[in-house]
Amino acid sequence: MNTPSNTHSKTLHIHLLGLQEYETTWQLMKDFCNDRTDTTTDEIWFVEHPAVYTQGISGKPEHILNTNNIPIVQSDRGGQITYHGPGQLIMYVLLDIKRLGIGVRALVDVLELSTINVLKQYGLIANAKKDAPGVYIDEKKIASLGLRVRKGKSYHGLSLNIDMDLSPFSDINPCGYAGLEVTQLTDLNVRCRPLDLAPPLIDELKNQLGYNEITVTSELLET
Repeated sequence: MNTPSNTHSKTLHIHLLGLQEYETTWQLMKDFCNDRTDTTTDEIWFVEHPAVYTQGISGKPEHILNTNNIPIVQSDRGGQITYHGPGQLIMYVLLDIKRLGIGVRALVDVLELSTINVLKQYGLIANAKKDAPGVYIDEKKIASLGLRVRKGKSYHGLSLNIDMDLSPFSDINPCGYAGLEVTQLTDLNVRCRPLDLAPPLIDELKNQLGYNEITVTSELLET
């Protein structure tokens, strides 16, 4: 894996945002990417969202099987429809991948491998699939991926199911795959809070992308 080529890209800032509305966070991500310069520090945002479906830019309406009272947001990330809700850890990756010297496929690989390695720490054997981005355990999806890259800068990211209500997934074809089952840590006898997964994920990203300094804040971002 290539490492960052200058001192600015070797610092990674972490925001711990708690429970935030999806559309508010999405707008903040777009603002961050629009305003950043070549020397802006890369950031990772950890967040949970209230119940919401998000439809990717290639999303097809036929993957919505049943309507319910959960809102559907048309997002600008890649991929099809997925569900977010409390008890799911979302990791948004706001990285200058051009500066890091990697492409989109390499970033996907890093996110998948980081998740697989963290799950291994909990005694779980997970895998990725080249033709269906995300992380799987026994053919059930535990983590979904959806990214947007603009001018060499990434946003959106990965969602990892920890301890949530999975029933809303039954009203969609998750990520556009009919019959795809989903799972979560609590169903695999791992009891933890969503944010418990943040430190090991940060360590994995630090090691794989070559960051040598991590800073963390937990204040809310301003619109």
